[in-house]
Amino acid sequence: MKKYVVEFIGTFFLVFTIGNVSIASDLGHFGPLAIATVLTAVIYAGGHISRAHYNPAITVGFLIRGRCEFRDVVPYIVAQVAAAIAAGSLVLFVKGTSASEAVTITGKIPQVILVEMLFTFALAFVIFNVGTAKATAGNSFYGIAIGAVVLGGILAVSDISGAVFNPAVAVGIAVMGMLSWSNLWVFLLANVIGASFAAIVFRFVSAPDDNVRLG
Repeated sequence: MKKYVVEFIGTFFLVFTIGNVSIASDLGHFGPLAIATVLTAVIYAGGHISRAHYNPAITVGFLIRGRCEFRDVVPYIVAQVAAAIAAGSLVLFVKGTSASEAVTITGKIPQVILVEMLFTFALAFVIFNVGTAKATAGNSFYGIAIGAVVLGGILAVSDISGAVFNPAVAVGIAVMGMLSWSNLWVFLLANVIGASFAAIVFRFVSAPDDNVRLG
């Protein structure tokens, strides 16, 4: 249960930050920095308890990677999605308004799927290498590395896909009116495929003793 609580807390603050810097905010280019900074902080806060997934796609990737037991997958995802809904709802309350415009992907769904897959792959691949590989065990930079990938991804492709990289975030921004519910499937598909492929590639390129499964 402690792991699930941590997953809720970390995902909540990630989505809450995204909403607050995106709706009725004048932060401009500092918005992505705020998101990456908060993500980095909650990764350090929860990494030793739950491995700080905060992302259903990453949880699926961890399962394939062999660092998440099957019995934890559904509770992790439930905690993450519940946190995203709670955070999105609270943003609407504190801001007193929903997003003035939603992420537009009409006419560019293939491009959105591609960039979301690529950067979710990059995010997951970095997580597996800095957070689960024997050669990097005990390092102090894992949170910074993960936050840096998210920051770079937001700056690189936010104008194409909104830089979601996370199905829970997709649900949260849909609650806040930043994404049409009818387009949610695009991000669920792309993010899960990207993280799953990253897990497969990691298992291929990593040392044999990194591939021992749990259970």
